[in-house]
Amino acid sequence: MKIVIAGAGIGGLTAAMCLRRAGFEVAVYEAVSELRPLGVGINIQAGAVRILSSLGLEPALAATGIETRELRYANRHGQTIWADPRGRHAGLPWPQFSIHRGELQMILLRGAERIVGRDAIRFGRRIAGFGQKGAKVLARFVDRDGAAAETVEADVLIGADGIHSAVRAQFHPGEGPPKWQGILMWRGVTVGKPFLGGNTMVQAGHHTQKFVCYPISRAHAERGEALINWICDLHMGDGAMLPREDWNRPGKLADFLPRFEGWKFDWLDVPEVIRGAHAIFEFPMVDRDPLPAWSHGRVTLLGDAAHPMYPIGSNGASQAILDGEAITQELGAGSDPEAALKRYEQRRLPPTARIVDSNRRKGIDVMLDIVEQRAPQGFTSLDTVLPPDELEQIVADYKRLVSQDRETLLRMAAQA
Repeated sequence: MKIVIAGAGIGGLTAAMCLRRAGFEVAVYEAVSELRPLGVGINIQAGAVRILSSLGLEPALAATGIETRELRYANRHGQTIWADPRGRHAGLPWPQFSIHRGELQMILLRGAERIVGRDAIRFGRRIAGFGQKGAKVLARFVDRDGAAAETVEADVLIGADGIHSAVRAQFHPGEGPPKWQGILMWRGVTVGKPFLGGNTMVQAGHHTQKFVCYPISRAHAERGEALINWICDLHMGDGAMLPREDWNRPGKLADFLPRFEGWKFDWLDVPEVIRGAHAIFEFPMVDRDPLPAWSHGRVTLLGDAAHPMYPIGSNGASQAILDGEAITQELGAGSDPEAALKRYEQRRLPPTARIVDSNRRKGIDVMLDIVEQRAPQGFTSLDTVLPPDELEQIVADYKRLVSQDRETLLRMAAQA
């Protein structure tokens, strides 16, 4: 069975490796002419690291990124609301990693070149359309200038071509642009001092004004420094216009720093970290409505092409990695590709749709808003603001929803 994947991002390359290891013939087509280590930080949950580890990538991840010890939620005064051990520190067999997105991309590319084969990954090839005839899919690719490049015949086509997926658009031509609820994100990376042990991920503030930070470089940690990935979220108000989406769009300090000038915690000087960034990028927080179906005949979707979601709970990349394992298992379980793609859809669409919906309703971040509403000036006792049983329920519900609770993760590992 020949499987063509449109898109060499995190989900596409993971799926390619899983599929090739299972014995399928795989070819990956990527629109850009060269993959480069671009972007800022990203978190890979332990359940997704399990899959990358099975592909032999854990040593490279550990040598590059930070093994996250703890996730901590705090109010805008820096007071801790909730702290949760992560990965191996929570008793799981796998770590959670915080890593530069570009470094992760290159680790995946090198892994795919080793497992899938360098010649099976074609760059400068953007999918422009496809058709199905009998038991075959014909995918048409163009070069960077839009000129016809090649038409590829395959048994299965996987659209892993991101939030602006051309594969998705062919099935849903009237869907329109991504959905925006008014939050802009400013992102940067700063070399600074280690904080909270040097391996803690922090989310501070509340829904309309939030600061996220975590270290992402082992090399910096070994020098006694921290390469701090940070994100500032601000709600721009009802009626704000969706700005142009462009990960390379530079951000301006004047647009957001004044709102964070007073955020000087005992453990981190937030405005100092923001000012220390070499470059700042601005991007709207967007997603898309869940689809009724991903799979049509021998074509399906994966990752952000299937379920783009708000970056709450570090789920985007991790869910794409889980997709790659799931589609491999379903295609390997039977000889009928169409039935296998439907089983993959039935397995993965409902839980990812629930995550999209939950993240729109703030997901686990709802605890931040509760504390802000009940104690805007801070608290002397968290229990009087957010009782332990209420907090525990919020956490447990979200972990179950995104399959991050210990029991689900261990069951998934056993099934794999």
